[in-house]
Amino acid sequence: MGHRHGVTDMVSSKSATGDGWVNSRFPLPEINDLPEDIKLRILEVQEKSGFIPNVFLVYARRPAEFRAFFAYHDALMDKQGGLSKAEREMIVVATSAANQCLYCVVAHGAILRIRAKDAIIADQLAINYRKANLSSRQRAMLDLAMKVSLDAAAVTDDDFQQLQAQGFNDEDIWDICAITAFFGLSNRMASVTSMLPNREFYGLGRDITAPAD
Repeated sequence: MGHRHGVTDMVSSKSATGDGWVNSRFPLPEINDLPEDIKLRILEVQEKSGFIPNVFLVYARRPAEFRAFFAYHDALMDKQGGLSKAEREMIVVATSAANQCLYCVVAHGAILRIRAKDAIIADQLAINYRKANLSSRQRAMLDLAMKVSLDAAAVTDDDFQQLQAQGFNDEDIWDICAITAFFGLSNRMASVTSMLPNREFYGLGRDITAPAD
């Protein structure tokens, strides 16, 4: 399976991808060949996290899609609203596990551990969210997300009413559905491109003390 690192004199292969765990069925671009806005975003991510998540390198080969993908990602995941940032990540991890997306489970599992300040929640959600240490509100949220992920045509008004009974409003429910649908696309593209999680993701947030039951 041919691939090459998207690295330049500005970014070493080790700093760009950790220890070389970048993989794609499609050629990766050289960072210095990218449009300036995309190059700057990638380098900003590297500066903040110490490595470049491989999703940035894989999507950068198509600049227009890179911009659209991350604009929608940011609109869903960084907004203020009834869902906390940790709850948004819960949706990603649980539904990505259902879609067997290694990259998204590992990468967003790391983000979830940090945002929830919980070292074990991501592992629980990746295996069986029904057994995870969740509130009834969060479990109802994931019930809908999983239904959207696996059988969206079967969603009914009753599903909405169950969430409304837990205090979710229409905008919250839209967010649950949109995050699930967006990451359904992300899951599938990660799988078909053969994208691997960076090694760094596996260790992030593991030293956080899990909250007591």
